[in-house]
Amino acid sequence: MAANDTIADMLTRIRNATMARHQTTLVPATKTTRSIAKVLREEGFISEYEEAEDGVKRNLVIALKYKGKNRQPLITALKRVSKPGLRVYSNKKELPRVLGGIGIAIISTSSGIMTDREARRQNLGGEVLCYVW
Repeated sequence: MAANDTIADMLTRIRNATMARHQTTLVPATKTTRSIAKVLREEGFISEYEEAEDGVKRNLVIALKYKGKNRQPLITALKRVSKPGLRVYSNKKELPRVLGGIGIAIISTSSGIMTDREARRQNLGGEVLCYVW
């Protein structure tokens, strides 16, 4: 694999797995994907994630969450905002609100990756990685 967008790859894998109603999905483990998984878990979009080693490759096993007897995925959509070809930055005053606060924006700040709410609380701006709702 050449230089690729690990975040977009992660979001796509989660999106595909939720649509297929999978229990878990595998995502290549990087510092960034680990941090995003942590935020998703803290916000209750996924139930758990753990690291699995497959020889040399390290993967994150992400356990997805569903609600109700029809097993509706908790994650309705994931949208990549800042792409490698077009970075999107936002200062603390212009942090996006996703669906009026129902969803979250995941922001990469100088203090690590966090939600828009957390970044607002800490008065930080940063790169808007993605929206989740």
